[in-house]
Amino acid sequence: MTMVLSTPTADGVREAVAALRQWQHDEAPMQLHPGDICWNYRLGTAGTAAAVRTWSRDGRIVAVGLLDSPTVVRMTVAPDAFRDEDLARRLVEDLSLPERGVLPDGKVSIEAPQGLLLHDLLTVEGWGFDEPWTPLIRDLTDPVEDPGVRIETIGLEQARDFADVLSSAFNTARPTSAYRHAMAAAPFSTDARCLSAYDDQGSPVAVVTVWSAGPGKPGLVEPMGVHADHRGRGHGRAITVAGAAALRELGSSSVRVCTPSSNAGGVATYAAAGFVARPEIADRIRKS
Repeated sequence: MTMVLSTPTADGVREAVAALRQWQHDEAPMQLHPGDICWNYRLGTAGTAAAVRTWSRDGRIVAVGLLDSPTVVRMTVAPDAFRDEDLARRLVEDLSLPERGVLPDGKVSIEAPQGLLLHDLLTVEGWGFDEPWTPLIRDLTDPVEDPGVRIETIGLEQARDFADVLSSAFNTARPTSAYRHAMAAAPFSTDARCLSAYDDQGSPVAVVTVWSAGPGKPGLVEPMGVHADHRGRGHGRAITVAGAAALRELGSSSVRVCTPSSNAGGVATYAAAGFVARPEIADRIRKS
């Protein structure tokens, strides 16, 4: 059986997202979600395609990776291939050898779901563990409570509000109104909801983008942020609750998010919004 590693075209990215949709289910560990790739479209179609890697066997995609940066790949595999030895060994080779075009020499990280045979082989190869992250999940079977603040969908006319809140929340000038325009033009925009919370003075205080993987499947929070001038007032909880409600309307069975365990405030915010923490996970890291 022939295994092929590819950097897809734009059409190939659609195929990768379609595969990821199929692989999502509530009992799965935290893993790469269609929304992770879709959020990347804020940087453009060509840039998104260049950041995706697929592994196919006899024409079927069996693993998908997303380069979050040149030294970090986030990936998952088909549910029936979690313990597939041929796939795991091929992944170790492709992720370890710079000439394969995935990760460079030096310090690099791999985010992969727990339970993969890949982890066992990486341990044998001397890969260690990076800082812990906390996955959090909220079931959406029951109706979601009112968030308690004014919530609006962020259209193109509110693109500046979206960018300003994210820039403040993450202390970076990188988000711009062009992000929202690029997301609206992306092929997967109907899977997303961008929401903003407003205070009594009408100022945008928090934003969230949530992504559906389809009815009956877990949705994703990516990203959520509160303006630095409005922290400590429950706006993070409110906008996260609103995002959960939006996903339930889209048919999602649950909503999940993963945040660094060191981000105690973030973990507490999601817990206040009804999310339940799961056991910590960690990326695999090669230090040199």
